[in-house]
Amino acid sequence: MVDYKRYTLENGLRLIVHRDTTTPMVAVNILYDVGARDEHPEKTGFAHLFEHLMFEGSLNIPEFDNALQMAGGENNAFTTNDITNYYLTIPRQNIETALWLESDRMLELAFSEEKLNIQKDVVSEEYRQSYLNQPYGDVWALLRSLVYRVHPYQWPTIGKSIDHVKNATLDQVKDFFYRFYRPNNAIMVLTGDIEPAMAYDLVNKWFSDIPRGNEYNRNLPAEPLQKTERRLSVERNVPFDEIYLAFPTGKRLDQSFYTADLLTDILAGGSSARLMENLVKKKKIFSEANSWVTGSIDNGFLAVMGKLHKGQSIKDAENAIWEELHDLKNNMVSERELQKVKNKLEASNTFAEVGILSKAMNLAYYELLGDAEMLNHQNEKYFAIDAGELQKAANEIINPDKANILHYLAKSSN
Repeated sequence: MVDYKRYTLENGLRLIVHRDTTTPMVAVNILYDVGARDEHPEKTGFAHLFEHLMFEGSLNIPEFDNALQMAGGENNAFTTNDITNYYLTIPRQNIETALWLESDRMLELAFSEEKLNIQKDVVSEEYRQSYLNQPYGDVWALLRSLVYRVHPYQWPTIGKSIDHVKNATLDQVKDFFYRFYRPNNAIMVLTGDIEPAMAYDLVNKWFSDIPRGNEYNRNLPAEPLQKTERRLSVERNVPFDEIYLAFPTGKRLDQSFYTADLLTDILAGGSSARLMENLVKKKKIFSEANSWVTGSIDNGFLAVMGKLHKGQSIKDAENAIWEELHDLKNNMVSERELQKVKNKLEASNTFAEVGILSKAMNLAYYELLGDAEMLNHQNEKYFAIDAGELQKAANEIINPDKANILHYLAKSSN
């Protein structure tokens, strides 16, 4: 169990503090409730752009990284379609340095055309290296565009087109910042050797004078129910063919998330899971195979993938995956197999409660979902699922009429 104290500042900033006396460090995690789904369809990539801009200096502090490193701290950030998350660790005696740095960039960034242009170039290069020049780099974008036709999950965090970031103006960037990077749109978590009351006093000292922003009322278009199979076949300069099957699932807070997550672990949760055992080791169709569920806050999807050995046909490979999926639908998972998967999940969740940084991230995320206390009850959700419920979920999710199939083929040398 992870115990914690919860506070809310007058400007709307939510604060959660968990004391862990086993470490001399403190983790500071700030989750902003903004991701790629909150972008305008013609101005995508902004949330990811800010992952970079937030390190380009703020109103009173020209160098974020240097000041933090001088105090013995380390930091990083990530962006998803749902959130933007900034995190750092620092020796407990220097916690005020971290709060000083974070509060100043929440107050106001050091906006300038020069800094914006530098980060535009950085993001453009990242787009080229990760999506255009990286083998299989555009798989995620292609898969999303298959599954989603209306919802903004249809584009990846890097953006729908790099031109959206290239053409971003300073006024557009400022508008995005003042809409989303406000205290009332943020959740701060402190974990480590710090007393909750002291943490609150320090956070109040450094953050209370930051004005709250206008309330953001998220009103995203709902993805229509898929009724027919969708297929896409592309050729790329890659060494091996790959195949992907994706099926729409519910929201992260739906019970269906837990059953879908268990299904993917049955399929690919380790070296003895079904896809690895049957399609990689025995039949030798794939060199690697995997399955996962996106866990998106809005409706997500369950995916299955395989990287084909040379000489294997894409049609046979797809049929082999369908055989495994039909087996999940037609036959109940044995108690032994289900228990093994649950035990691995329990071990993974328990391990995530060891480090102060992972605890900070998880507490922030569950608080965003509705209640940080959910962190302490995840195992119960999984252990309550029986084989019958799992089979029912397989039949609901793995529907050929709701399949999104991507054949990602190596270009012929002829």
